[in-house]
Amino acid sequence: MSRHVHTRVKICGLRDAQTARSVAEAGADAIGLVFYPPSPRNVSAEQAAEIVAALPAFVMSVGLFVNESPLVVSSVLAKVPLDLLQFHGDEDLAYCSQFGRPFIKAVRVKPDLNLLEYAQLFVSPLCRGLLLDAWVDGVPGGTGHSFDWNDLPTEWPLPLILSGGLHPDNVAEAIVQVQPWAVDVSSGVEVIKGVKDLQRVDAFIRAAI
Repeated sequence: MSRHVHTRVKICGLRDAQTARSVAEAGADAIGLVFYPPSPRNVSAEQAAEIVAALPAFVMSVGLFVNESPLVVSSVLAKVPLDLLQFHGDEDLAYCSQFGRPFIKAVRVKPDLNLLEYAQLFVSPLCRGLLLDAWVDGVPGGTGHSFDWNDLPTEWPLPLILSGGLHPDNVAEAIVQVQPWAVDVSSGVEVIKGVKDLQRVDAFIRAAI
């Protein structure tokens, strides 16, 4: 995919409506809601519904799931009008597509994985992008770790979303080097896990766009 003038920004791991509104007002294109109970950023469907209701027009809500039961995902979708699903585990295309909703697929980058072959597995009308995150054994995301951007392919069959270890001081460099469609940050704009620092959020968005 070619470089775009405006790199989209997703702030992930929001847990309350007021912060979500502030993040949107700072210029975020999307906010992420984590439906993964082991995560300190986990939200209930009820919390998520309040957060989504607080978002202004043209700010997308993204629901993150990790190897979750389809029944649980469907239950969340019945209560929360998510715009996009994000699958961050070992889900295959059939699993991701069964909900009939647009989705993005996360992949944790490690040396023995052919990223282009992996991306081809998810080329479909419902898959709207591939999210690259850092590999940390046993942890599906939000670790604050980055990976080597130098070896990434320059052409992708899907829009590329860059994540993993991004923060206000390195996101501009990452965008120049990788030229992603969008960037995704969670721990890089937090005070502690699950608590966003709005000054860092603002600095990240300014650096990204």
